[in-house]
Amino acid sequence: MDEDFDSFLENVDKISELVKDLQSSDVKLQQKAIEKADCYIAALDQPCRTKVSTTTINTKPPPQPSSSLQNEGPDNFMKIMERDAEDRRVKRIAKAKKAAALKDKGNEAYAKEDYETAVKYYSDGLAELQDMQPLYTNRAQAYIKQGKYMEAISDCEWALKCNDRCIKAYLHMGKAYQALKKYNESRNCFEKIVEIEPAKETMVKEYLTQVDLEEVRRSQEMNAMREFDKGNGNATRVSELLEKLSRPGQIPLYYCGGLEILTQAVTDCTGQTLFRLNNGFSIISSNDTMRSCLLDTTKYPELCVSVLKMWRVICSGNDENQKMLMACPVSRQSIVHLLISEHVTVREGCLTLLSLYAQMPHGRRLAIDNLNVHMLVRNLMACIVKPKQLQGSIAVNILENFAAENKFCFQLRNALTDSVIVPFTTILRNISEANRHVLVSLMSAIGCLARDDIICRSFAHDPGCWKAFVVAIRQCSACGYKDVIYPMLGLIINLSAISSPVIQEHAVSLCDCCLGLLRDNDGGVITRATGVLSSVLPQSPEAVQHVIHGDVVRTMRRLLKGTGQTATKYAIKTLTVCTAASHSAQEELVKSDKKLSILRHLLSSSCDEMVTGNAALCLAHCLELEGTASTLLGTDIVLLLLRHAAGDTKRTAVRQNAAIALGKLCRSEPRHMNKLRELHGLEILHSCTKLLT
Repeated sequence: MDEDFDSFLENVDKISELVKDLQSSDVKLQQKAIEKADCYIAALDQPCRTKVSTTTINTKPPPQPSSSLQNEGPDNFMKIMERDAEDRRVKRIAKAKKAAALKDKGNEAYAKEDYETAVKYYSDGLAELQDMQPLYTNRAQAYIKQGKYMEAISDCEWALKCNDRCIKAYLHMGKAYQALKKYNESRNCFEKIVEIEPAKETMVKEYLTQVDLEEVRRSQEMNAMREFDKGNGNATRVSELLEKLSRPGQIPLYYCGGLEILTQAVTDCTGQTLFRLNNGFSIISSNDTMRSCLLDTTKYPELCVSVLKMWRVICSGNDENQKMLMACPVSRQSIVHLLISEHVTVREGCLTLLSLYAQMPHGRRLAIDNLNVHMLVRNLMACIVKPKQLQGSIAVNILENFAAENKFCFQLRNALTDSVIVPFTTILRNISEANRHVLVSLMSAIGCLARDDIICRSFAHDPGCWKAFVVAIRQCSACGYKDVIYPMLGLIINLSAISSPVIQEHAVSLCDCCLGLLRDNDGGVITRATGVLSSVLPQSPEAVQHVIHGDVVRTMRRLLKGTGQTATKYAIKTLTVCTAASHSAQEELVKSDKKLSILRHLLSSSCDEMVTGNAALCLAHCLELEGTASTLLGTDIVLLLLRHAAGDTKRTAVRQNAAIALGKLCRSEPRHMNKLRELHGLEILHSCTKLLT
């Protein structure tokens, strides 16, 4: 194929020279070009790729230039070349159709895992069209399945000659180099993908992780075998212990003691690796006694604990062993079921093992890919609902770590109610000294899960959840459990960002609880209670009227005098919702602050878009009261609003609200129009009209 490609480039150069000479004003140069062209055209009729022995004398004279071509000059040559180009175009279209049909047949064979047939079809397609890039990458993929890695790399290189930005070529080449244990070359291929398409970074990181793990595994095994060959005592001891433990029909105490000794021998990387190389994982699955101890109704809890401890030790810091353990059906099932064992020591051993997997991304993904996620979460929640404090804390940490993985949340979506929401609400309704500490961590774990939009929506639409929140807030307020109230309010703020009829139904009760918390002496609790009000009130007119009667306007005004940025953001939003819905709220705010100095202060000092936007809107609401605009004469209100109306074009909401307030201001009190004209603000106000429409 290299010869054909070079020949093609050479022919292109020759034709370019001929065309240039034919167009020359030199008659002799034209004549020579005609002769060369005639020879070239005659050569086109010869079979391609014919190799002539250099030892044979060619007695045939070279073809003579035709008289017609000599007489007709360069125009005739150009017509011949055009006809030839058209013929070649038509032939290429036909070849492309055949190649595409063969590619489809190859894909069908590949889907059926008939890789040999797939390779044949892809090869036939390339015989039709040598520069069809997908045929090279598809054949490379089939070669990898056959273990023909060098052939795959060669095809990927040809694909890159067709398209030097072909991501599939670099992907398959990286896999082939990895299989050949050429790890640096493999990394280079995967890293090239990110250079071409940065959006593929997450995918590439996963492939690079696999390369790193493979290289570490190979290094570990080579080192372990060297130690074994040297006759290292501990290395040979692992093999001997595994042989003894593989003996069937022994009493549980025999296996229990053997596992304890084995656990002490596999605490380093060499021991862990030799355990794997000597089929250590099979001693459990192939032994009836040890396999039976892993049932959730085990009769041999001591042996079960020994097995779990041994698994934890051989997997600690060893990614390949973690992978092997998860590949075993016996361990996959027992790890989940034993979480609800009647034996405390068994549950603790199982939780400790799971915690090992939950600590690192690779371990989490192994567990998610191999364990029953629904049952895992349900059993973890069972450990939390009826905890001993240590078990509950470990279970919550495991849940929170797993919640960091998108795939975990995705798998949990369809079983969220039974697995999480029901046990969570059970805890909320029964808060006590025994579970308050684990509940704090559980709030954080639920918050991590709620980063998934569908999970968050499920919580927002669950009636039992919001009933339980109301019960929990009242109970914690009565008992003084501020350590629980604080994270709970944060979770409610996040969940109530989604509009829901269920939230609307419980809004009055929820806001009533928050009104009580506004009298707390803890600034953090007050801020978060205000945050709940700001997110729940927009969903319920009844709740708005309830909090207004509860003197919320005065409380929000007091909060706005503080310096806390988060509290300010929540307070001004709450105040804006109230003044939008209630004439009495407007009156109360204006009565307590006739020149609306607090709102003006926010407009002049805050850089937060939400704060300034809501301050302008709240001001617009208050301007609906008769006489309010007049009291603002002589203040800087026109200038402040005009600055925001003419401000950053990206802050559309701020500009819009400022324009609305400015319009109401001038309509209510025409004398403000003079100031507006003085500041040349009419054009700015008119430019904001499109925002309002």
